[in-house]
Amino acid sequence: MSLTGTPFFLTTIALVVVALALPLTLWGRVRGPRLVRQLTRLVMLLFAQVTSIVMVFVIVNNSNGLFDTWADLLGTGDHVEEAADLGPDGTGGKAVDEQPKVVQKFKPASDRRMGPGVQETRLKGRISGVEGEVYVWLPPQYDDPAYKDRKFPVVEVLPGFPGSAKAWFGTLDVNTQLKPLMEKGEVAPFIVVAPRTTLLGDTDTGCANTPGKVNADTWLSVDVRKMVTDTFRASEKPDGWAVAGYSAGAHCATKLAVAHPDRYRAGVSLSGYNDPIGEPGSLTARTPELREANNPLKMLQRATTPPHVALFLSGAEGDGYQGGLAIKQAAKAPTTVHVSMIPAGAGGHGTAVWRRQVPEVFKWLTKQVTY
Repeated sequence: MSLTGTPFFLTTIALVVVALALPLTLWGRVRGPRLVRQLTRLVMLLFAQVTSIVMVFVIVNNSNGLFDTWADLLGTGDHVEEAADLGPDGTGGKAVDEQPKVVQKFKPASDRRMGPGVQETRLKGRISGVEGEVYVWLPPQYDDPAYKDRKFPVVEVLPGFPGSAKAWFGTLDVNTQLKPLMEKGEVAPFIVVAPRTTLLGDTDTGCANTPGKVNADTWLSVDVRKMVTDTFRASEKPDGWAVAGYSAGAHCATKLAVAHPDRYRAGVSLSGYNDPIGEPGSLTARTPELREANNPLKMLQRATTPPHVALFLSGAEGDGYQGGLAIKQAAKAPTTVHVSMIPAGAGGHGTAVWRRQVPEVFKWLTKQVTY
């Protein structure tokens, strides 16, 4: 039974009803020695508490897109087939443009909570050694005959940790929010791509390449990118690509944009952080060397050539805002940085806040990319 499916959710509701009915109907009917009666009643109370907790967890999980599968929840999922040392650029010395085309077959997303138009596939990353699902939503102009010869800009969207690749659609409603804005011409007709980012059970990869562990950077910035450009009428140029994320995904988005100006023109960070220690469970937070190498602020400070990228960084006091200001101070042309402060009382570190930012973020991205 699927963790996020309707049957499991209905089962938890039924169990709660049964758990509440048991003490109401059987409390005074329990027979036997006093100790037996007390233990029986205690079991009934514990059963009621456990079933209630499980039901609340399922509601929270489904609302916030935290865990997709039982393997994600239990930390037993492993989507890494190999993790070779792919070098500084994450390609293993391979010319990506010369590799065989990766044309994937997509089907409508099985999870209806993701809204209309979302498609899914399962991709085996030829260079990264990672395998996982990828969700894609095409803009309303994609099938318009007037656009039949046009290639579309792309935004790769990343969730927090723990987090589901479905969350930008099912929780932040990015597709249903953007469709009317695209139809009015207020937002560019972006292809929105959401790849799996939970690759190593209960360990956050930090979206980095860590030889012997995982090549998460290459999975996101090379394999998924190539599949999208090979399968859809998507821009191949960095000017047509952006990456956005919230929480741990925000850290990833900033780092990927700074590290790969040859792949992304813009990066969006919603309530992110610079130092990987912001997510204690991150693989890149385990040593000072990894923290230094994967801190986008440090990356900017030591860059001999400032990256040609635009960054949108938002957050509240103590939750991303100061980190954004630090990056803005460190940035040098052609790097540009826009920092937005989330006011106190807006909702804290949560999906309700990030959902409200979707229109603003994509209007900003519209000004950054070309296609």
